[in-house]
Amino acid sequence: QVQLVESGGGLVQAGGSLRVSCTASGAAPVPNDVSWYRQNPGTQRTLVAHISFRDDYNYAEAVRGRSTISRDKAKHMVFLQKDNLEPEDTANYCCILYTRGQDYWGQGTQITSSS
Repeated sequence: QVQLVESGGGLVQAGGSLRVSCTASGAAPVPNDVSWYRQNPGTQRTLVAHISFRDDYNYAEAVRGRSTISRDKAKHMVFLQKDNLEPEDTANYCCILYTRGQDYWGQGTQITSSS
């Protein structure tokens, strides 16, 4: 069973940076694609960034230019670097791994950007 664990969230002042990580355990099948989503209570989950197994990537308009997604396939990890954080970036960030018609979700890590 594939398990995803996010880490690296925290409280950061507006304008600061943070890198969150998503680690897959349980022998995630390959190839696989990974997305980062974010959500606040009572709101819809929204896509932040996506990376394919071939390292193609795309970003939501709201974070483009301030976020970088990358992956370390050997360590089964995907990273999301968040720069120039804004209060509007405050949310629970979770990763989703897609492979062979299935998707696996992590519990998320909280990023809070204070003004």
